[in-house]
Amino acid sequence: MKKTMVMTEGSVWKPILFFSIPLILGNLFQQLYNTVDSIIVGNFVGSDALAAVGSGGTLAYLLIGFCIGASTGAGVVIAQFYGAKDKEGIRKSVHTTIALGVIAGIILTAAGILLSPVLLKAMGTPKEVFDPAVDYLQVYFGGIVFSVLYNMCAGILNAVGNSKRSLIYLMIAAVSNIFLDLFFVVVLKMGIIGAALATDISQLLSCVFILRFLVRSDAEYKVNLREIRFYGNLPGKILKIGFPTGIQNIVISLSNVVVQSSVNSFGATAMAGFAAYMKIDGFNILPVLSFSMAATTFAGQNIGAGHYDRVRKGLRVSVGMGVVYTVLIGGLLLLFAPQVIGVFTANEKVVEYGVYIMKYFCPFYWMLGILHVAAGTIRGTGKTMEAMVIFLLSLCVFRVIWIWGTMYFIRSIGSVMTGYPVSWFAGMAMMLWYLWRGKWMPFKGRQS
Repeated sequence: MKKTMVMTEGSVWKPILFFSIPLILGNLFQQLYNTVDSIIVGNFVGSDALAAVGSGGTLAYLLIGFCIGASTGAGVVIAQFYGAKDKEGIRKSVHTTIALGVIAGIILTAAGILLSPVLLKAMGTPKEVFDPAVDYLQVYFGGIVFSVLYNMCAGILNAVGNSKRSLIYLMIAAVSNIFLDLFFVVVLKMGIIGAALATDISQLLSCVFILRFLVRSDAEYKVNLREIRFYGNLPGKILKIGFPTGIQNIVISLSNVVVQSSVNSFGATAMAGFAAYMKIDGFNILPVLSFSMAATTFAGQNIGAGHYDRVRKGLRVSVGMGVVYTVLIGGLLLLFAPQVIGVFTANEKVVEYGVYIMKYFCPFYWMLGILHVAAGTIRGTGKTMEAMVIFLLSLCVFRVIWIWGTMYFIRSIGSVMTGYPVSWFAGMAMMLWYLWRGKWMPFKGRQS
């Protein structure tokens, strides 16, 4: 198995596509963590428990969003060192990345356990859902350090073009999660706590496997446990690039908390329908994020090598891939909507809500594809602040204002759901304007 992928020469579409495929599969397996929890909990515990998992998932992403941003910053830095063939820079940035992951994981564990009840209460979580949601989140955050470390390590491998290795470990973790969910929830009757515990153990497995690989590797990105520390200005450089993306993730998650709070006001049945579809939404959007990650790595390596015209070509190719995918998957989901939602629950009213919500998402995913994949290229050039501003204005500020405004005049779940496609359109329009008029590329450099 080839350990790395050099994206600075040859075809443009092949490295992007072949790098994206393992990322897509890996992200889909990672999405299985909470999705399997939801399917098993919804069918064996009940719709209230399903609502608790959904509400908890929204809050969990709020707290881990910053770490995902830091991982993005590390990936850009390492990719640029790799494109420039700077082995010492790769070594130091890899070990700095692991050190950041350890510290972030410890902080996030404490914050998640302590703040879960406060934040769930602030979201207006219904009484029948509140206690199980707190239990789920506190157990889940007890093992979040493993998830943070895994994502940091996967960011290292992705930066050098090795997206296949992390896929293998995610497959192992996802399969183990299924069996552990069945064992804890169905056999031992541990309920929602069993689902969270299964996720923790699965994340531990993926973390151990990927760290073991990096330690035993003989490549430039090899990890030596004794060398894990901060090097020079690299923590600042990684955080400078990753901080805007982290803040973006947190604030967008806050807007989703506003959405979740609005959905909560319609009761547990609506919450369960929304939770069920958001799991499907995860499967749909993760491949788009994979194309975005591929675009970031492609741009980062080529910026490091000075091949600026390849960055522009990569932008067009990756955006095209994202649009084709979102159009196809959106149509398929609409075609089989009742069957898809029915996987999560036999409650007809919950299924009805889920199908209703799906109609506000699926026809418009192509706009989100353009927004995310184009942002991936911009991040690869180091312009993470500009991408953050666009995401915050569209997916946070505009979405929240839209939802509050429409809910004031027409109080319906449809008013809440409309906030998604209109905010996607706003973000896409701003991103295209920035690509046309913005200074996101260096003016000089070698041409490929």
